[in-house]
Amino acid sequence: MKHFSLGLSVGILLGYITAKACKKTSLSPEQILKKVKARAKKDCIVSDSWIQMEPETVERSGLTYDVYRGGITKATVDGPIHYEFLADRENGALLEFEQVS
Repeated sequence: MKHFSLGLSVGILLGYITAKACKKTSLSPEQILKKVKARAKKDCIVSDSWIQMEPETVERSGLTYDVYRGGITKATVDGPIHYEFLADRENGALLEFEQVS
């Protein structure tokens, strides 16, 4: 009986650890916006930013991504320049970064 209890405990523990390891993690919208702003601040002054709080699914080159849509405004001597982006929900990688009028 002692071996059975030990085996059951170890099995439950391994199942829990495996489930945690296999669970997909994703960044919060705030974390993604912070990453995008940090990248943009290397080249310019970011005067404004936004991000949608609900993720959406997009397809690019035959692959499906869960993304957050957002934007930043760069301050320049000629006036503000607005950009919109799509960032991967899992790792914050930029899939699109385009200037908008």
